[in-house]
Amino acid sequence: MIDIKLLRENPELVKENMKKKFQEHKLVLVDEVLELDQKKREATLKGDELRSQRNSLSGEIGNLMKQGQKEEAEKIKAQVQEINQNLVKNEALEEDLATQIKERMMKIPNMIHKSVPIGKDDSENVEIEKFGEPIVPSYEIPYHTDIMESFHGIDLDSARRVAGNGFYYLMGDIARLHSAVISYARDFMINKGFTYCVPPFMIRSNVVTGVMSFEEMDAMMYKIEGEDLYLIGTSEHSMIGKFKEQLLQKSELPYSMTSYSPCFRKEKGAHGIEERGVYRIHQFEKQEMIVVCEPEDSWEWYEKLWSYTVELFRSMDIPVRTLECCSGDLADLKAKSCDVEAWSPRQQKYFEVGSCSNLTDAQARRLGIRIKGEKGNYYAHTLNNTVVAPPRMLIAFLENHYQEDGSITIPEVLWPYMGGTKVLVPNK
Repeated sequence: MIDIKLLRENPELVKENMKKKFQEHKLVLVDEVLELDQKKREATLKGDELRSQRNSLSGEIGNLMKQGQKEEAEKIKAQVQEINQNLVKNEALEEDLATQIKERMMKIPNMIHKSVPIGKDDSENVEIEKFGEPIVPSYEIPYHTDIMESFHGIDLDSARRVAGNGFYYLMGDIARLHSAVISYARDFMINKGFTYCVPPFMIRSNVVTGVMSFEEMDAMMYKIEGEDLYLIGTSEHSMIGKFKEQLLQKSELPYSMTSYSPCFRKEKGAHGIEERGVYRIHQFEKQEMIVVCEPEDSWEWYEKLWSYTVELFRSMDIPVRTLECCSGDLADLKAKSCDVEAWSPRQQKYFEVGSCSNLTDAQARRLGIRIKGEKGNYYAHTLNNTVVAPPRMLIAFLENHYQEDGSITIPEVLWPYMGGTKVLVPNK
């Protein structure tokens, strides 16, 4: 949510930002907010005048009673009562106008950073840099579920019977590899100075609407029937929610946290073969990182965060690249975002395995996360980034470490987490 002062002072700038995000249908919101804001300020002024009149008349009542002018005092009491009734109506009007303003402000996208490339959708995202040499071996690499099945490492049929499509059982060495990557990613981030956290896996609706747009909420979140609770789509949601309505001390900033959690997503729509298996699923596990910091530090943190993901993947000998998200591919709260994509030697192309975003103060405004300053309080900046999401990472890992005989080599950084195992040998 942007600062309403910006909208008041420069509505055309806000509209231009919407156009850059190809959200012309939202332009009307700016004019509606301005009109409602004017009405609310008029109602606030009226309320102040009514309270001033009431205070003045209340003082007169006391003086009249002392002078024995009871009849005159009763007349003024009647005026005060009428003022109180008008105040109740006016306060209800103020509250209604404030609600209408907030509803519209929540739909207005955050101001994008000046460096963001302009484009309609993810097809116009821009490659930034490649890390590691993408290799295509001379032998054929099977589809990732076929590799897993050769180790008796996945059971999709049983998962469909138990939970339906979009779920899986990981078994044996593949399940162990999955857990090894999560544990390694946890320690990797702890060694970067991040505080490890296991957060709540369910959050209330006022946290959900604070951390994402309404469109994302509808597309992603599972609601618990009969409860004001949602299953998290990523642990970023509950980690940022931890700071809701908090006034933070400058001396304690920044807060840098890394968390493990299962994640639950609707993943609406039909998907092609490359998004089957364990690529796009309803339940997965993930290591995430978030930062809550001073506004002037957020862009430095942005560069650090995505670089940590790149470093993690390269330490496991997986080639990656970074991709700048264009304006039309940015979610409403994001000021700037980049994706980390891993190399798929089977497909001979890169695919997304993580995303890093700076939300500046937009998320903090929704959640009321402020910093106590010497000259007044102000909103913090928040950032988030994927450390690793093993289901997708497993695809990249298995393909990049698949050998001609069907075995999988384990990079040295994972040996301690795999009980010293250096090579996985297929069962069939």
